Formats: sequence, structure tokens, C-alpha cells
Amino acid sequence: MSDAGLDDREDRRRVLVGNERRKLLAAGLDRVSTAFIVVGVLGQALSLNPSSASVAAAIVMAGWISGAIILHLIAQRVLGGLKV
Repeated sequence: MSDAGLDDREDRRRVLVGNERRKLLAAGLDRVSTAFIVVGVLGQALSLNPSSASVAAAIVMAGWISGAIILHLIAQRVLGGLKV
């Protein structure tokens, strides 16, 4: 086998490893965005007395939801960098 064949295989391996790392990063970001929803929204909702729900609590929840959406969009952007 020629050196060119080995170089091609090594290049392909590097692309595959890079893709897997990107997928791992994207999955991690998506898990963090899910945690944002759980902590920021579900936790906030469970800690509130329904009769005393306030505008401040709604703003806090909106902030956590916005953070989750941003993280999810970043994860999608990371996946957009996958190579063929």
C-alpha cells in the first residue's frame, strides 16, 4: 500500500473523530439546555405558591427558557459543522 493510501485513511479517521467530538459537544449542550428548563422553570413553578405568582417569577422563568433556547440553537450550529 502506498503512503498516499495511508494518508487518505488517516485524513478520513481525523474527519470521523472530529465529527464524533462535534456530536458529543452538541449532545452536551442540549442536555444543559434541558437542565435549564428543569431547574429554571419546573423548579421555579414548584417553589411558588399558586396564589402568589408574580411578574418577577415569570421573568425569571422566561430568562431560563431563553437560555435553554440559545443553548439548543448553539448545539444545532455545532452540528452544522459536521464534515462528509
